[in-house]
Amino acid sequence: MNLRNTVMDKDLFIHIKKTALILLTAIVFFGCAASVQKKPDDSPAVSEESPDADLKQDEDPADDPVQNTGPVFYPMPPNQPRLQFLTTISNKDKAGPGSFPVKEKTFLEIKRPFDIGAVKGKIYISDRKFLKVLTVDLEKKVLDSIAGPYQSAGIWVTDDDYKYIADFNEKQVVVFDANNRISRVYAGEELFDKPTDVAVFGNRVYVCDLNRHQVLVLDKVSGESIQEIGGIGTEEGKFYKPTHVIVDKEGNLYVNDFFNLRVQKFDAEGNFLKAFGQPGDTLGEFARPKGIGIDREGHLYAVDAAFENVQIFDDDTTDLLLFFGSFGLEPGNMYLPNGIYIDYHNVDYFKEYADNNFELQYLVYVGNTWGPVRLNVYGFGNWIGPPITEDRQNAEESNETTK
Repeated sequence: MNLRNTVMDKDLFIHIKKTALILLTAIVFFGCAASVQKKPDDSPAVSEESPDADLKQDEDPADDPVQNTGPVFYPMPPNQPRLQFLTTISNKDKAGPGSFPVKEKTFLEIKRPFDIGAVKGKIYISDRKFLKVLTVDLEKKVLDSIAGPYQSAGIWVTDDDYKYIADFNEKQVVVFDANNRISRVYAGEELFDKPTDVAVFGNRVYVCDLNRHQVLVLDKVSGESIQEIGGIGTEEGKFYKPTHVIVDKEGNLYVNDFFNLRVQKFDAEGNFLKAFGQPGDTLGEFARPKGIGIDREGHLYAVDAAFENVQIFDDDTTDLLLFFGSFGLEPGNMYLPNGIYIDYHNVDYFKEYADNNFELQYLVYVGNTWGPVRLNVYGFGNWIGPPITEDRQNAEESNETTK
């Protein structure tokens, strides 16, 4: 079912916008006043233009596990659910009730997820704390890492389990095969200045370069540059500090244009098509856009680290369809989110966390770079039960808390 069929009447939409504004104001006020919940937005250790601008590497917040008190759905009643917060992926010793615990092989834990990918049975997490790609074996519930001479930023995982990893520290893109052996390296100062993300389609490799304000197109076989998309500017088709790039099933590109506060779409030849969002402080706008994802129906998922949510846009109209998440430590909340990935491969591993009346279609992973929960797992699908009312949801949540 297409998200355009999601019901959100005008009065409810206005109410949600007002609530979001009030919440954002409260976050800003209390974030400045209270040291306990202060977020590392103004860390002097990292410059604002860096992809790590939200990450303060030398401190950790409290690691108290989030308690799961009942199903969390989006949108809220009386609308019928399209998304459910399912669980969190956490180290076994820090896993709370209702989480998906993993045991680490080498004293690892998920700390600063910058980007995410997946194949059947595995999730890959590029972690800016360890500067490596972490692997979650969903069958064995084991957390490990991919060793090698690289420092990971963005990651793209192909259907045959090849991992393309952007490394802006060493100005390279490193490719690992299905056995986690280095297959090849794209490198050279003449190619890259600060490659932050990578995507692959057909015989082309797309590399997002933060400092060049471009997406560089490489021939996958020769490694030669065959096209440059963008360049510094504010007009359509130009970028100012782009951080993330993805490609859809048709070969269209989506680029997070970070300092221009928008996401831009290009066709397979690099021609500008449209832009999503604009600078602002309410729904459908951006304050600090981060990771992006696209589902098979063409819905664009865009993370905002300032709003601490994910907004879903219609690809045809660029209208906002739905949003989920908010700041806090409750189930489903986010804390400086960054990476996002839409996963159709591993639904079966998370069906046990879904409500019996919620039919899962695919998973959405969101990485939090701060707070006690570092990887949230949401499920997109259809509600197949009786209509949900606010009274019914309140009763179900009350039953959950008394169990």
